[in-house]
Amino acid sequence: MTASPENATYAYVGAFVDELVRCGVRHLCLCPGSRSTPLAIAAARHPGMRAWTLIDERSAAFFALGLARGLRAPVAVLSTSGTAAANFHPAVVEARYGRVPLVVLTADRPHELRHAGANQTIDQIRLYGAHAKWAADVALPEATDAMLRYVRTLSAQAAAIAEAEPAGPVHLNFPLREPLVPYAAPEELPSREQRSASAWEGRGANRPYAAVSPAVRAPASDLVDALARELTGQRRGLIVCGPDDHPHLPTAVTGLAAVLGYPILADPLSGVRCGAHDRRYVIDAYDPVLRVEAAAARLVPDVVIRFGAWPASKPLCAYLQAQAAARQIVVDPGGEWRDPTRVASAYVHCDPALLCQALAAALHGKTPPALGWSATWRRLASSARAAIEHHLAGLAEPFEGKVFAELARLLPDGAVLFAGNSMPVRDLDSFFPGSGRPIRLMGNRGASGIDGVVSTALGVAASGAGPVVLVVGDLSFYHDMNGLLAAKLHGLSATIVLLNNDGGGIFSFMPQSSHPEHFEALFGTPHGLAFEHAAALYGASYALARTWDEFGAHVRRATAGRGLAVVEVRTGRDRNVRLHAEVWAAVEAAVRADARTAAPGGGG
Repeated sequence: MTASPENATYAYVGAFVDELVRCGVRHLCLCPGSRSTPLAIAAARHPGMRAWTLIDERSAAFFALGLARGLRAPVAVLSTSGTAAANFHPAVVEARYGRVPLVVLTADRPHELRHAGANQTIDQIRLYGAHAKWAADVALPEATDAMLRYVRTLSAQAAAIAEAEPAGPVHLNFPLREPLVPYAAPEELPSREQRSASAWEGRGANRPYAAVSPAVRAPASDLVDALARELTGQRRGLIVCGPDDHPHLPTAVTGLAAVLGYPILADPLSGVRCGAHDRRYVIDAYDPVLRVEAAAARLVPDVVIRFGAWPASKPLCAYLQAQAAARQIVVDPGGEWRDPTRVASAYVHCDPALLCQALAAALHGKTPPALGWSATWRRLASSARAAIEHHLAGLAEPFEGKVFAELARLLPDGAVLFAGNSMPVRDLDSFFPGSGRPIRLMGNRGASGIDGVVSTALGVAASGAGPVVLVVGDLSFYHDMNGLLAAKLHGLSATIVLLNNDGGGIFSFMPQSSHPEHFEALFGTPHGLAFEHAAALYGASYALARTWDEFGAHVRRATAGRGLAVVEVRTGRDRNVRLHAEVWAAVEAAVRADARTAAPGGGG
């Protein structure tokens, strides 16, 4: 809080912002607006808060979401009243289902102007419904000790709830009366002698007014013992790691896999596919393997332990649904149900890394690893990966899947690869091989929308992660071209690989494509846009990659340089379907040959 607030409103919002900073919220993304003026100025004044000014509310909210993803910490986002606040909703939805901590602040008219036809006034109470973990209509500003204690506690409560498992967005609606600028009104403030130091200045030493100790759900010892006994007798086990951002899970889950000998089917967004942890049991080519029915039919598990969100791979999802006879155990730290197949027989609500560590300790030396079973998985995955690499090596024409195989060798250590939804995240899964290199793979898989992807990736870039490379389809890029302005306003560096097939490419793989009389108008939706003009508008460099040598040169130059770069790869939707089919045919031939030599189920 400023040393000498001008009036009651600025004392109140200053205490709120000060407490956010004390609780670890160091970034606030805001859009220009009148009603939000006190909160915006309070944030800009606070030396511990970075205020990011953006123009479009939808882009700002997704930018905040990306910043929170990159930092693994809560970020605040502020709007003025009315439809501005409604434009936050898509990002709030993604934050809720993607478990990203956001503190959503909406300025509002005071109570006497609500439901009275006042301009720019809508019903903002619980505006985001069930998509906010928690919401409060904040009391009107007062500069009393009691109300400053209230607003400091409310700030701490919001930050804590946003971070608590499962992390997600919280919403505070601030009714504010005019005047909104920091006018001098000393009569609204008590004298310094009448003030409570803790309410006005905080607890001191930058300590939160109300410190919250986050509770970690540790597994009970009897649960660990029971699971250990059960797993000791299961030779054909699988570990499935879906999208997750638990920083300690990769080391813990690979340690458990080493004890059990269970293969880990690692979704690219799980954090397990790449990194310095033990990767002996990590399977990165499960998607192409499970496309081969003969292989999937032989790989029948007794038990499946699943971590993280539902995977992106359709073959893997179909495979898991077909294993209704297997014991399927879902582990979730937030206590939610993540099993759309409804085949899981057990739900374990505890910290996944702690569970893996406890199970590995309980099982160590008590059961030999299931080496035959895991060897079968690894051999088939190796055959599939080799077939993909061989096929792609002979492919000179542009192909969306090969983009990810090329990026696997082009990205520098420490890079972030952010995949857009629809086809890019699926091609990431199929074509990006695992690696011991520190590459962070990210995406918006909470609600899996194509909106806000550009802004989210630029928010990740703003977090200091990087270099950041976004691979995005043309419709998703068009959806969020407004987001490009963030890079220009704040001097951000990022590389956007734009896969332009002039429409909704994923629909060409779907049953809708069998109805040509309606397909282009309703699903293909060609736009004919020349995106180099968008790059120029926002001050980004632009390059069209016609060959793979050009693609490599453009990506290397962009990731090594500063600023925003767009590298476009133009493909055809129909040709893209055929090229995918050719890859899968090559994989099937290789995997079928290998599967015929494998013992049923892989043995133990």
